[in-house]
Amino acid sequence: MISTQLIVYCINPSCNSPINPMGDSFCASCQTPLVHRYLWATGSLSAQIPAGTKVADRYEVISHQIWLDTQPGLPPDVPEELPKEVIPYLRLYQERLHLPQAYAFACYLEGDTTDILLLENVPIDETGNIYPTIVEAWEQATAVRQVYWLWQILQLWTPLSELGLSRSLLVVDNLRVEGWCVRLLELYQTPADEKLSLQNLGQCWQFWVASAKASVAKGLQNIVQQMCETEVELEAINIQLNNLLLASAAELPLVLKVAGSTDIGPVMAQNEDACYPNALSDLDEALLPHLSIVCDGIGGHEGGEVASKLAVQSVKLQIRAFLTEVTEQTALVSPELLQEQLEASLRVINNVICARNNEQKRQGKERMATTIVMAVQVPQRVQTSTGWQSNNTHELYLANVGDSRAYWITRNYCQLLTVDDDVATREVRLAKSLYRKALLRADASALTQALGTKDAESLRLKVQRLIVEEDGILLLCSDGLSDNNWVEQSWQNYAIPVLTGELTVEDAVANWINLANEKNGHDNTSVVLTYYRVSPEYLVPVTPALPEEIIEAEIQKELEELEELEEPISLTESSRSLLDLDLDLDLDLDISEEPFTSPVIPPTLIRKPKRGKPLVRLGVVLALLVGGASLGLFAWWQINPQGFQQMCRQFPQKVQQACPPGK
Repeated sequence: MISTQLIVYCINPSCNSPINPMGDSFCASCQTPLVHRYLWATGSLSAQIPAGTKVADRYEVISHQIWLDTQPGLPPDVPEELPKEVIPYLRLYQERLHLPQAYAFACYLEGDTTDILLLENVPIDETGNIYPTIVEAWEQATAVRQVYWLWQILQLWTPLSELGLSRSLLVVDNLRVEGWCVRLLELYQTPADEKLSLQNLGQCWQFWVASAKASVAKGLQNIVQQMCETEVELEAINIQLNNLLLASAAELPLVLKVAGSTDIGPVMAQNEDACYPNALSDLDEALLPHLSIVCDGIGGHEGGEVASKLAVQSVKLQIRAFLTEVTEQTALVSPELLQEQLEASLRVINNVICARNNEQKRQGKERMATTIVMAVQVPQRVQTSTGWQSNNTHELYLANVGDSRAYWITRNYCQLLTVDDDVATREVRLAKSLYRKALLRADASALTQALGTKDAESLRLKVQRLIVEEDGILLLCSDGLSDNNWVEQSWQNYAIPVLTGELTVEDAVANWINLANEKNGHDNTSVVLTYYRVSPEYLVPVTPALPEEIIEAEIQKELEELEELEEPISLTESSRSLLDLDLDLDLDLDISEEPFTSPVIPPTLIRKPKRGKPLVRLGVVLALLVGGASLGLFAWWQINPQGFQQMCRQFPQKVQQACPPGK
């Protein structure tokens, strides 16, 4: 059957009005945001169906295996007993950033015994065009992105291999890229008689690395050669690839700008959200811009409000100690170790709230808890290919518990980075239901975990690791904004002006909150935006040099301070000192007579090598002498921000002359 006109219906089941999918953004009848839900049809049968065909009176074939659901508001057809081939998609739901998800089954011809599996969350853009393969995008990619793509594939190797799906990573047409992110079209089962190993993966990669960018070509070729010629362990390859990734990323410049705020909303009696940074609270220079947090409290007055603020303050203590430990290391700390420490921090924070519940004898729904989504920039010292060490802040770790979310937004796309901990997700992860069917449950959005409800051992945690290698915005928000997919529907109007310099980060935060109050309005809203800029053209301006008398005075001051410099206390001592630090909640709520103390994890997970004499400041002095004022000040600002700020206060006009605008 060939369709002559494409008709799409509103996604609101109570409306189901026909609309124009290529023009309107909202239904004219009920103003529901419209979703163009493009699907990938799997199997050889779907590949034979020509464009323009209407399947099951619902799906319009747009092009080769790309279908459009013309009635996305209606629940798709799902058999009562799920076929075996769909189970891996459900088990791997936590990897939805990279993998597609099962959507429905469709019968092409009446009486056909073979149903076609349709996948959503596929690498297809909002106009129905498929994203390019890695091979197609490889030569245009930067050196960092080339290494980053391979690193992502390597991280998927183990979870896919455990389910017999490693062949999915060897089919070139199956590997698509949306900017930095590697995404798969579908999952391929590895035949039982076929044993795949890292050697097969290396053989697939060797054709790509032959045309890698010069700065990473030699390193990638050495790694691939090991994979192809020896029985190398996955961990060894992972370490080498990670070192190359961080070294190449460290050569990129990076400027960060962060702002956040929380709002009670138009109908709520109190604000149970909390965030950091917050325009209304004190900002901690030791944590900015490395830390951002959003928490959404649960438990009503003197419950959720307390839990969210407990969590924010506890996280700040934990991360302050964590960052101190990491920045003092002289060797790279592995992503696995950093993820373990961040997980341990969340478990400590969970038990802090849980203990408060137990002290106050809260039971059942009276127990206070909170969601959390947090992002931590890890400023490790990285040796680059040019020989100098950089306090690399391109390494981003992301964790969430509950349904507060994180999005990565560029000029071209908006990507949801987190997975909600709710009943619908649980049903999918346990392979009991497809996601769209699970959403029909009355309790679909009920949380399955939050900080503070139970002992930390019951928490199921996942800490993601990302590399910032493009200009973009990290948006953290509570469900006051993310409900009804308003971020996905409106990101272009609210984020792109920040990326183009037309709007400040602070104004963007206020605009997002106003949108949430207008469109959702049923809840509190918290928003934290971090703007990341790696564009080098903005960071290498030609500036006049500082007057010689200022340079000489500062050199003399630096030399005097070097003579007085004493050996710093050990990191272990500095972290343990936080164990005795009382936490001032400033809640204005009389909930406990005892002061609260947040325990800090002892820094036993990171081995601290011996530290040499601190000669770095002398290097800055030499940079001022031989590298010009602008370069020297930039290096000084990177390594000694407090000293730089002091100079700015003493000589504001002179420093302004030597620094680029906005620095």
